[in-house]
Amino acid sequence: MSAIQTTGSATSTASSSAAATSATQSTEDRFLKLLVTQMKNQDPLNPLDNAQVTSQMAQLSTVTGIEKLNSTLQAMSSSFIANQSLQAAGMIGRSVLAPGSTLSLANGVATGGFALSQPVDQAVVSIKDAAGNVLNSVNMGAQKTGNIMFQWDGTTNSGTAAPNGTYTFEVSALQNNQKVAVDNLALGKVNSVSLNASGATLNTDALGSVDVANVKQIF
Repeated sequence: MSAIQTTGSATSTASSSAAATSATQSTEDRFLKLLVTQMKNQDPLNPLDNAQVTSQMAQLSTVTGIEKLNSTLQAMSSSFIANQSLQAAGMIGRSVLAPGSTLSLANGVATGGFALSQPVDQAVVSIKDAAGNVLNSVNMGAQKTGNIMFQWDGTTNSGTAAPNGTYTFEVSALQNNQKVAVDNLALGKVNSVSLNASGATLNTDALGSVDVANVKQIF
């Protein structure tokens, strides 16, 4: 059953904001009391310098401004996380492509992908079992920059059908006979979403927990 789990709440953010506001007010009250007391008890023959009073007021204004700015940033962050959470909830039940090297074979179909930062002359996908043995290799030829998807039908190099289960893969790519860096991408179905102070995390069947920021493609 799909679900959204929350590990943080807007209540804590609101409490922090209220505490910050209270602290700011308390600081202002203490400053004004000290200033009034200082002016009441000043030496009539050596009164308080106006420049000194102005300097103290400016310092208080600066501190107050910084505290209010922090409160505003906290409110903006809370709003951003809330919006991100709503968007993440819409991914439940859908499949996402994210960094990973696993392949889930079911009924003769396993889908994976990889990302290229530049075009290549040749890209070869090697599928491996749990022991690291290469079961099959797929030459995908020349590829352009971007995310590339591939499918494996579960057939091994010997022509037999591999059983359903989880496998791994790696991709080697060449451009002008020089190796090119490749980012492996795995496919996973989103079962639920976890919310925390830093944002939303997708809980998938094949990839485990995935940060929303790491999702490359949604299906």
